[in-house]
Amino acid sequence: MPDFSVILQEFITLWVVIDPIGTLPVFIAATAAIPAAKRRGVALRAVLVAFVVLLAFIIVGQLVLEGLGLDLQSFQIAGGIVLFLFALTMIFGPGKPEAEMEEADLARNVAVFPVAMPSIASPGAMLAVVILTDNDRFSVAHQVMTSALMALVLAVTLVILLAAGPIMRVIGQTGAAVISRVMGMILAAVAVDAVLNGLVGIGVIDAF
Repeated sequence: MPDFSVILQEFITLWVVIDPIGTLPVFIAATAAIPAAKRRGVALRAVLVAFVVLLAFIIVGQLVLEGLGLDLQSFQIAGGIVLFLFALTMIFGPGKPEAEMEEADLARNVAVFPVAMPSIASPGAMLAVVILTDNDRFSVAHQVMTSALMALVLAVTLVILLAAGPIMRVIGQTGAAVISRVMGMILAAVAVDAVLNGLVGIGVIDAF
């Protein structure tokens, strides 16, 4: 059974890459023309779609790595670099809310796009769940733990989406953008840690 620090680290990582607060403006913009009575269904469907997508990456991601013969340390380093670049877009880019709100105007099935993907089940989230569950390959217990933590974060996301209106009135779009950038800083630190652990694994640097 992983200790509390491992569980907490995985929870924080999943919280950051899924970014429930950053999804709020996207959801509000995407459902602006939808009657309030139907928004609950849109939120529920979006979260369920995101869960299925991320769960598939948890289960199949390790099999793909094994089939391609990729080394864990190589994937950790590459994944850390990609996550770091993703974090930079959260910090210095136009921001998750602003960029994806523009996409919301063109989406027909808003529950799937852009709310479920790429807002909740973002590329960073897909990559993160593969990295998290590949620390001990094909460990069902670890996959179950990561899936449970992911389900918890998505449950909180659903609650936030259901309370989207009141929350956005309090924090505003500026507040959501600030929170998204803070999450980007945390994700950058997680990405650097993944790269360092990969370098330790291949013996480039000593353990720290």
